Amino acid sequence: MTPTTYEPDPQVREVVVLGGGPAAHRLADALHARDSERTLRVRVISEEQHLPYDRVALSTRLDGPVDLTLAPSGVWDSDHVVLHRETRADAVDTAARTVTTASGEVLRYDALVFATGSSAPVPDIPGSHLARVYRTIDDVDRLVADVERISAQHGRPARVLVAGGGLLGLEAAGGFARLGAETAIVHSGSWLMSAQLDEGAGQALGRIIAGQGITLHLGTRPRAVLTSDDGASVIGVKFSNGQSVPTDIVVFAIGIRPRDELAASAGITLGARGGIAIGTDCATSAESVWAIGEVASFGGVCTGLVAPANAMAEVVADRLLGGAAEFTSVDDATKLKLSGVDVASFGDALATTENALEIVYADPARGLYQKIVTTNDAKTLLGGIFVGDASPYASLRPLLGSVLANEPAAYLSAAGVDAPAGDDLPDTALACSCNNVSVGQVRDAVHGVNGEACTTLPDLKACSRAGTQCGSCVPLVKKILETELTKSGVAISRALCEHFALSRQELFESVRVLELRSFDEIVSRFGTGRGCDVCKPVVASILASQTDGHILDSGRGTLQDTNDRAMANMQKDGSYSVVPRIPGGEITPQKLAVIAQVATDFGLYTKITGGQRIDLFGARLDQLPEIWRILVDAGFESGQAYGKALRNVKSCVGSTWCRFGVQDSVSMAIRLELRFRGLRAPHKFKFGVSGCARECAEARGKDIGVIATDGGWNLYVGGNGGFQPSHGQLLASDLDDETLIRYIDRYMMYYIRTADRLQRTARWMEDLDGGIDHVRAVVVEDSLGLAEELEQAMAAHVDNYEDEWAATLADPERLKKFRSFVNAPDSADPSLARVEERGQLRPATQEERKSGKAILLSGTTIPVRSET
Repeated sequence: MTPTTYEPDPQVREVVVLGGGPAAHRLADALHARDSERTLRVRVISEEQHLPYDRVALSTRLDGPVDLTLAPSGVWDSDHVVLHRETRADAVDTAARTVTTASGEVLRYDALVFATGSSAPVPDIPGSHLARVYRTIDDVDRLVADVERISAQHGRPARVLVAGGGLLGLEAAGGFARLGAETAIVHSGSWLMSAQLDEGAGQALGRIIAGQGITLHLGTRPRAVLTSDDGASVIGVKFSNGQSVPTDIVVFAIGIRPRDELAASAGITLGARGGIAIGTDCATSAESVWAIGEVASFGGVCTGLVAPANAMAEVVADRLLGGAAEFTSVDDATKLKLSGVDVASFGDALATTENALEIVYADPARGLYQKIVTTNDAKTLLGGIFVGDASPYASLRPLLGSVLANEPAAYLSAAGVDAPAGDDLPDTALACSCNNVSVGQVRDAVHGVNGEACTTLPDLKACSRAGTQCGSCVPLVKKILETELTKSGVAISRALCEHFALSRQELFESVRVLELRSFDEIVSRFGTGRGCDVCKPVVASILASQTDGHILDSGRGTLQDTNDRAMANMQKDGSYSVVPRIPGGEITPQKLAVIAQVATDFGLYTKITGGQRIDLFGARLDQLPEIWRILVDAGFESGQAYGKALRNVKSCVGSTWCRFGVQDSVSMAIRLELRFRGLRAPHKFKFGVSGCARECAEARGKDIGVIATDGGWNLYVGGNGGFQPSHGQLLASDLDDETLIRYIDRYMMYYIRTADRLQRTARWMEDLDGGIDHVRAVVVEDSLGLAEELEQAMAAHVDNYEDEWAATLADPERLKKFRSFVNAPDSADPSLARVEERGQLRPATQEERKSGKAILLSGTTIPVRSET
């Protein structure tokens, strides 16, 4: 083929960009927006057929076709910006300043920008030619088709093994699990995300991931992909530890390899570990040639994060237009975007700074690990890690390097104090690291300083670009928006999240009136996209409180968090606790004997809780159904210790035994617990019933508190313990039994219908205009005319209640979810180790594991490792 030569316009400088990914899009958009005199013509050479798309959100494509095109897409409609799709550059001549494409076309340039990105490496091991990667839209679409094909072909879920326990690997594994595949992860590190998280956080994340039904193989790596006899398909993988596991699809997500081969062939200097070496101006060793994004090696390191890629693109855009911008640092903050998993890290998360101080909060029962890293004087923020609840991330990330106004622990959500937002953040703080948008720029956009005011979250994201890429800063952007609108006297949107413009209350009512029964129905009617970690659990709760179906049926299982899916609470070592319901704390000796026998037979640690129940700790996932069966046969049922539901009704012994008791508090407690068991709500809730004013059941510290009087019952509402304790407020006095229950029915259903997500009754009442007086008017005086409707809704719940444990035991399909290893259903988790203490077995510490004191659940003593 005779090459054709593109003749440039001598009046316009020609900029050629190699690569059509997010970095190239950001550069093209920046040049299009800033080059008002059109002195540049930009030609972008892309090998893919798609417009540049958001690789950060690639995993959402596993849930179904979704448009990932980066905004603004209108940049490609400009005469001065041309996108060459499905075009490959074959050669660069830096002396002649030309780029030759695979078709033979020769493009002359005045400036050349490498944005060729990276490829996904596959190790050179036997059978690796059949392995797959997870890098492009086409990769993902082919994987989805393969999972569906294999599942149909074998009549069972496809088995997918993801090699790599970093961000991309976890998102890929989560997507395959949502597709219904039997999913596993193999990771060479001792814990997941070992490059970003410390051991405590990594172990906490591992328990959450394992709780989603994803099998983990840690501390090993693939050594061979096992193939069928004809060598045409994958049948398994052999690990470096000698173990082999069956699988149908192997996906490698073990990092990135910069696509620097074109630059190398042109004689451009590369970094020591690959990638095109650049300076603070993003220039390469060749004149008028720059590099941005994953292919660029800055300080000897290539990074696969979007924030530095965007920053580099902005620097090159400024330089091409005569500026002197510099790229000085890499922002390596990360946030995992996986349904049901909340993980984030930023700054010096691993505390490598000399004399760094680590403030850690860990709550294994809640699956929570939070750490803030500061200077030794506990004043300057250096970094942080959050697992299980990453809500502080959005507000703390902008304060990196700043002096904290409060004690560090006060910024952890575990402390019950909101991290700073709105007026608490300086204008110079970074709101969106991906797009380098400051808090001041967000505020200016809200008030229309440089144009039209942006008063809704979608408008604010569009005009400021904050929150348009990875999305981790959206909560902070929303807080700033609300703060600024409040200061201006503008009503604030109560949208549930970016996928639902309705508030939780509005969504609840809409679902109720239209009798919708699935997430797909709800999102197609009232939302957009595929949902997120905010709206999915809310919808699950709404459906649970309005329907009589099992919480894991009709697609609702994928909306639940780990504990709800397992119907048990995950503990720090990956085992589970079982809490049978003991209404009112009353139990027969025969039932006590059953619990004792279960604890003995399964080697469970037992603990009487503050809610008058018995916790059985240390059960494996695969043991749960067998434990449930014994308990159910003895008359027990699930205590719903895992859900946003009624936990327990605490009571004293009342007039039955106590000489001070004036009412039968035990009978009332049992009646209330059996009535409200399994009721899903915006947050967990507890009851208390005291037989006299001495208040031995601590009823005023409960969401519903009932205290006996000589004339009946006093009803208190809106109390709770926790990090922000509140005393219940008196709603009504001297009630008879039936009136008491009727008022509680109304109160609870009104709360369920109108509270925000994860809002306790105390906080809900604080937000109500009129507080307790408003509640009294609705519940007692029926000021809204809803009393009968609320009572009927509660009656429907009572009539349709079904024990979740018993229902699961009766369904073979549900039981399939309770296996420690999907590929070896009869195998126990070998990592669970115990130490005897005070006559019971508790989880072993790392030191006890290393010293040989720990005992595996199989009964084998862990050998002492030699220190070499």
